[in-house]
Amino acid sequence: MHKGLLKTGAFIGALAVILGAFAAHALRSRLLPDELAIFETGVRYQMYHAFAVIIVGILYKEFPHKETVWAGRAFIFGTIIFSGTLYLLTYFKSAGNTGMFWLGAVTPVGGTMLIAGWLLLMRVFLQKTLK
Repeated sequence: MHKGLLKTGAFIGALAVILGAFAAHALRSRLLPDELAIFETGVRYQMYHAFAVIIVGILYKEFPHKETVWAGRAFIFGTIIFSGTLYLLTYFKSAGNTGMFWLGAVTPVGGTMLIAGWLLLMRVFLQKTLK
């Protein structure tokens, strides 16, 4: 097992629960429905990829390749960029700050990193089955 990935995945998951509870209790009355939906999308993808990071950490025992670790890193950094920009967009949109909407162009970079993580993981599995 890769303990660094396990610890990071657990932290990302805990933070997703905290942010989700914050949205449900503190933000629901302060945000417009479309703003809340943006925030909730960030939380949902953060939680999905917290599980992905933990799974990669567990799979490292069976697949101890550098691509396995890179898949975990892609999930971590992709989550930070993807979910982080959605959280920031929600904040700026709710504050009426239209000058920060360029962040929406950064969000797909995080999504691309998440996709790369899944493709790296697929490559690890294919290498194992082809040998």
